[in-house]
Amino acid sequence: MAKNEKTAPEKNTDYSLNDDRRVKVLSPGALVAKRFFRNRLAVTGLVILVIMFVFSFLGGVVSPYKQDQKFYRTDIQKKDFAGVLYNQEYRYTVADSDVFSGVAQANAVLAVQRELDSYDYEGTTFTLNKINDNYFTITANGKVVSIASKDVVSSSTSNETFDFEFTYKALNASVNGDKSFDYDGKTFTIDKDRSIFDEKGEEYAYISQYIVRPVMGDIVLSRDFKNKLIDAVENNETSFIYTDEQGVEAEYIISFDASKNQYNIKQEIDTTVFDTYAEPTSKHWLGTDRNGMDMLTRLMYGGRVSLIIGFIVVFLETFIGVIFGGISGYFGGRVDNLMMRIVDIFYCIPSMPIIIILGAAMDAANLEPSKRMLMLMIVLGVTGWPGIARLVRGQILSLREQEFMTATEACGISVSRRIFKHLIPNVIPQLIVTMTMGLGGTIITEATLSFLGLGVRFPFASWGNIINDVNNVFVLTHYWNIWIPAGILLLLTVLAFNIVGDGLRDAFDPKMKR
Repeated sequence: MAKNEKTAPEKNTDYSLNDDRRVKVLSPGALVAKRFFRNRLAVTGLVILVIMFVFSFLGGVVSPYKQDQKFYRTDIQKKDFAGVLYNQEYRYTVADSDVFSGVAQANAVLAVQRELDSYDYEGTTFTLNKINDNYFTITANGKVVSIASKDVVSSSTSNETFDFEFTYKALNASVNGDKSFDYDGKTFTIDKDRSIFDEKGEEYAYISQYIVRPVMGDIVLSRDFKNKLIDAVENNETSFIYTDEQGVEAEYIISFDASKNQYNIKQEIDTTVFDTYAEPTSKHWLGTDRNGMDMLTRLMYGGRVSLIIGFIVVFLETFIGVIFGGISGYFGGRVDNLMMRIVDIFYCIPSMPIIIILGAAMDAANLEPSKRMLMLMIVLGVTGWPGIARLVRGQILSLREQEFMTATEACGISVSRRIFKHLIPNVIPQLIVTMTMGLGGTIITEATLSFLGLGVRFPFASWGNIINDVNNVFVLTHYWNIWIPAGILLLLTVLAFNIVGDGLRDAFDPKMKR
């Protein structure tokens, strides 16, 4: 070889442990994650779930409203206020009901219709004294036992009615043209308008054929209001405006009810009411519900409740199922046989009738909404664990015969550690898949029960009781913002859980083709 020729450098084929060119070995968890994230559909489901969690748990914090905060609006409403009757029949005021009984009064009505001067009843002669066309007195044994009048004595300051003596003296004074009369040691005066004043000069009562009564017993109509109302009725007006003593002005609508032969008075006033079924605005992006609450905020809190119930129920089912299935599968024999019969019994328990009966019992006991929700989670969890118990039992029956379990027994490891430290961890992949796919079913079950009124109750919101508004056909057809958003969120959440469950199942199964 020539002196100036250079030899090629020898290649070093030894690799160090930190050499980047060596083959990387992934841990089982990283391998499962890599397989999962290569599944685009599963990743899409995971993204949807993240969005739902952010919407439900962070949305309620960001929202300026509370889930039970009610909003109001002012409407002009017509409310039944009073009734006016022009009395054209005789009204009887009785002094002594023992003498002038109901049957005697009925005979008096017949006598008036037949224009008789007297009639006999049970050995007593009743004499009818006609003062004028609107007023009769009925006497028996020389005493006035009743009066019959088309005029009515009404109180000016309250809704009270007067006794026989006051009514009799007031009507007599009016008919005879007297300017005053005495009653109960007091002197009352009557003016030409047949208004009755007490000794202080304040109007106490009045006499009229018009009977004006408020709809509500706690409302007292002033004399001035009654006068304006009667004038409007006599002038065939359909409405009038009146300003009360507090300076509040309101319009009153007059309508005639032929079936009752009276005038009905409705009051038009500004009334504060719930802002129900409001259209979407910048203040309420999805409008309001039937209770005047912000729909978007209710959806946020409703998602929180639905997801919390789903997770708690699934974890409760898994906790009971793992313990039952783990013990049954490890010990086998009589223990397995006994515990599986218990599982079979729970399989036969009809959960829906139990929940319906429990819901009725909680309604009867007026149970608080928070306790009601807790009871719902317990019932769903206690009745849903048998399937997980069977899954865990089946897996452990096959795992307990493998070499690593023989090694644990040889090392003297306790039974509880063998089950929960060595067997159960090998079942966790199947449990994760089952729990993930079971979450969707649990949320659907809760939504169904809440829709039927058996689940979550006001003031708590859930997607199920939000959709409950569609029980009203008018709401179903006219207010899409009440039920469609909740339905979409419910659909997306359940679909995403199912997709993620499928993705986890594929990722945990090394035999799946990819």
